[in-house]
Amino acid sequence: MDFFKTSNFESFEQEALRIFRYQAKNNVVYGRFIDLLGIRIENVDQLHRIPFLPIEFFKSFEVLSSEDPVEQVFTSSGTTGVSTSRHLITDLGLYEQSFTSGFTHFYGDIKDYVILALLPGYLERQGSSLIYMVDDFIKKSDSKYSGFYLDELDELSELLITLDDRGEKVLLIGVTYALLDLLEKQKFSLKNTVVMETGGMKGKRKEMVRKELHQILGSGFGLSKIHSEYGMTELLSQAYSKGDGIFETPPWMKILIRDTEDPFQTLGIGKTGGINVIDFANYNSCSFIATQDLGRKIAQDKFEILGRFDHSDIRGCNLMVV
Repeated sequence: MDFFKTSNFESFEQEALRIFRYQAKNNVVYGRFIDLLGIRIENVDQLHRIPFLPIEFFKSFEVLSSEDPVEQVFTSSGTTGVSTSRHLITDLGLYEQSFTSGFTHFYGDIKDYVILALLPGYLERQGSSLIYMVDDFIKKSDSKYSGFYLDELDELSELLITLDDRGEKVLLIGVTYALLDLLEKQKFSLKNTVVMETGGMKGKRKEMVRKELHQILGSGFGLSKIHSEYGMTELLSQAYSKGDGIFETPPWMKILIRDTEDPFQTLGIGKTGGINVIDFANYNSCSFIATQDLGRKIAQDKFEILGRFDHSDIRGCNLMVV
């Protein structure tokens, strides 16, 4: 779609408003949410006036802006007794175009990499959008060594050292706790490898702040920078950090920071608040999502993630719930 070519704020805002009007009229859940807020579609004429759908709606409703058949349902991971999000996908090609274009934007052609994926937990369940993406990366890679790893940490360690010593361009993408498990088996001194953590201890280890985590990972892998991927079931695009926990979005995705006491107020650079995401790739669901993540923008197109909150922590949260 043309929105993958969005290059400046003016064209981004115009496209966002076009998509907003389309989804407000064609997405029953989002349209009802807008009605209950008392917002008139024709009065939304600037980016900051677009209402953002609370991410929790993906747990209770079918968030769809398309009448096309559903090709895939991506589901979030969750503990027993906790409801999970369901993202209904009517165009897998759109997702593939988004994650491929996004990776290329930041890292270059995926075929130039050996992809080593250490994603237990995700790999052991059905419906993971992350597994779908990484599996496609592996298929697009030109290397016979690309693949998923579960418990084969000794084999992975040996392969990682061999490939890095050869000067191969390697991407090791892993869930946080599994990367720490790998470092308990082996210490590395890597020179040609990108180590990318996708976040999440999944109850396997105690949570730690990103700075502490990256110091441990950097020391263990022998790298000065640890990369990160910011994505979620409810989004079809990803932001990436090449170090220091500073994330950037591709041109068709944008982060806004909302006031935690007034979810309809947008905050400026340097202010901490809730992360709102605009993702044009969510064209067939909802492109305007209010997440449960806390963060702050440190520049127009750069942001940090500072943690998560629940509704009990947020004043004015009743304005966000139907």
